[in-house]
Amino acid sequence: MLDGEIKAALAQYLEMLEGDVIINLSVASDEQSQNLTTFIEEIAQMSPKIKVQKVNLAKTPSFSLSSPKGDTGIVFAGIPLGHEFSSFVLALLQGSGRRPKIDEKTAQRIKEIEGKMDFQTYVSLSCHNCPDVVQALNTMAVLNPNITHTMIDGAVFKEEVEEKKIMAVPSVYLNGEFFASGRMALEEILEKIAKPVDPKEFDSKPPFDVLVIGGGPAGASAAIYTARKGVRTGIVAERFGGQILDTLKIENFISVKTTEGSKLALSLEEHVKEYDVDIIKGQKVKGIKKEELFHIELANGGVLKSKTVIIATGARWRNLGVPGEQEFKNRGVAYCPHCDGPLFAGKRVAVIGGGNSGIEAAIDLAGIVKHVTVLEFLPELKADAVLQKRLYSLPNVTVLKNVQTKEIIGDDEVKGLVYSERDTGVTKEIPLEGVFVQIGLVPNTDWLDLPVEKTKIGEIIVDSKGATNIPGLFAAGDCTNSPYKQIIISMGSGATAALAAFDYLIRN
Repeated sequence: MLDGEIKAALAQYLEMLEGDVIINLSVASDEQSQNLTTFIEEIAQMSPKIKVQKVNLAKTPSFSLSSPKGDTGIVFAGIPLGHEFSSFVLALLQGSGRRPKIDEKTAQRIKEIEGKMDFQTYVSLSCHNCPDVVQALNTMAVLNPNITHTMIDGAVFKEEVEEKKIMAVPSVYLNGEFFASGRMALEEILEKIAKPVDPKEFDSKPPFDVLVIGGGPAGASAAIYTARKGVRTGIVAERFGGQILDTLKIENFISVKTTEGSKLALSLEEHVKEYDVDIIKGQKVKGIKKEELFHIELANGGVLKSKTVIIATGARWRNLGVPGEQEFKNRGVAYCPHCDGPLFAGKRVAVIGGGNSGIEAAIDLAGIVKHVTVLEFLPELKADAVLQKRLYSLPNVTVLKNVQTKEIIGDDEVKGLVYSERDTGVTKEIPLEGVFVQIGLVPNTDWLDLPVEKTKIGEIIVDSKGATNIPGLFAAGDCTNSPYKQIIISMGSGATAALAAFDYLIRN
């Protein structure tokens, strides 16, 4: 099942196994079980440290990982290929005794969690958001014997997916009850179940010279540039990587022909860690006050202080703002076609938005679902000509232009969509099971309570150096009035703001 290239890469990782790993295989005579058996046997043949034994687990086909020292608490129900192959490899390494790559404070928080916690994560192997959640929960299982985690391939266990009415991945259940859906970093999961971080831990930190708010391309670039100047630098972010974590394929990052958003996010964090930067993850900033220093207020009550601040909080998917959108979110309303598309196989869906992201989503979905209806507000699509040509060549796509989405309707899940023709005012209804919203971005600046000049849509107005109207306060990336929202532009603006902040420090 593994080609030569994958085996060559895997062989290098298997050399890093620190001890024996036991794969406890639970299979039957069905085709999926046979495929899983073939997969495990191929893996076992590649290292003398991997042993395989047949067992009976709660789910079949599945396998768990253990070592001579005991069970890891990790189970894979299905074959962890696609984006989950990296989760499997990482689980093998940790199961062999290799220490998880997290800081000691985070590891201690995990170890202190009390009570039995059995997590189950339903995934699609095409989902680029799922591995973050799977790997975080696997790490927790390895470090705390009270925690177990099972990755479940929704394509293999379709009956469970339908029974639970799962229409978005990753979907996480804790002790049989729904826990959360969507991408979550380890720190975000811990905020839900672990003891909170003491706010005094932040209050006691000495003032920064530069504090960067946001961990996306702009924030990472700013932190690196200020740290290289030798000034005391900090970066605070709910999750590292920002919006690129929701981007599957990146082909316009100059010098890199193609990469994935999750890989680029990991590279950004690793690069920042090369410098003396105080990285504060899993913390949300709720406001800023300007006194002699800037006081950055965290949602948990802690306060950070800094001489200058660079805001790089990026943007998020824009909501439609119509009845039914919030009610049916994760029950038919989705925002990531790559992640959730496979859950709509054979069904009818709509894509709202005729820009590049919307048309790319429609093209991808057309290969999975029964039918795609594209709805565009303007009289013409905004996507590149090459994408439009591909779209119109597909037999199961209908394009509706100059229309406005009015309502998403359903009962327990989406059953249809109501729209109006803008030129005639006629209202029509489309029966369908899924709606993918792709109508652009909104800046993450609604938390900012300082009198900062913004555009009418909330973008922070900056000058050519990234400076705002408040001395010592800078901004960069997609949260600003930069006319083009691109990764490479955000990185450049982060560097510009960092150099401007350093210049401000030495002059003041």
